[in-house]
Amino acid sequence: MGSLPHIVEDCGGVVQLFSDGTIYRSRDIGFPMPIINDDSVVFKDCLFDKTHSLHLRLYKPASISPSSPAKKLSILLYLHGGGFCVGTREWPNSHNCCLKLASGLGALVVAPDYRLAPEHRLPAAMEDGLGALKWLQAQVLSDEGDAWFSGGEVDFDQVFVLGDSSGGNIAHHLAVQVGLGSTGLVPVRVRGYILLAPFFGGVARTKSEEGPSEQLLSMEILDRYVNILYS
Repeated sequence: MGSLPHIVEDCGGVVQLFSDGTIYRSRDIGFPMPIINDDSVVFKDCLFDKTHSLHLRLYKPASISPSSPAKKLSILLYLHGGGFCVGTREWPNSHNCCLKLASGLGALVVAPDYRLAPEHRLPAAMEDGLGALKWLQAQVLSDEGDAWFSGGEVDFDQVFVLGDSSGGNIAHHLAVQVGLGSTGLVPVRVRGYILLAPFFGGVARTKSEEGPSEQLLSMEILDRYVNILYS
């Protein structure tokens, strides 16, 4: 009889890689924050990639400011973090951030999930980020697009991509792939990319990597994420 599968990589109990290739991913990260829902923003979930069963969450202000009733909503594509191995649009920190972005900026926020490693190796996450942009394009070109995009309230000429941590890495790759002017996504036009603490790594430590690290995402944990990504 062969030996039972054993853990070969353990990222703080959040993600565990076993010797037989199976993965355990915790659904209870224990975020010390409540999910904020108020009447200023409405949101809903949509399937954007049937092949990989990927969903995204849409957020928009509940009402347009009376001072600028004719102003259309810019679009903000928000890519969550999680070291490419964990994370979802439903995480409290991601959800709350999107609520504040939609409310504070007066924008329609599109927050897609993407395939996670190590089951889905890079560049799967980058492909899914591009897939979300193409889904956005399809809302304009299709006669059966989502109602939130067909009412004349949204400005497809003012699209911005914002990525947090590993989402920032994806945003960087989208900037490289989509290119200046995003001509392949017409009539959608990406005007800018915003990278929040983007997750990059190399052979040698950068100055910021050599400094103090967070308790939840210490350098040891981050290194284990990288090992899972490429093992």
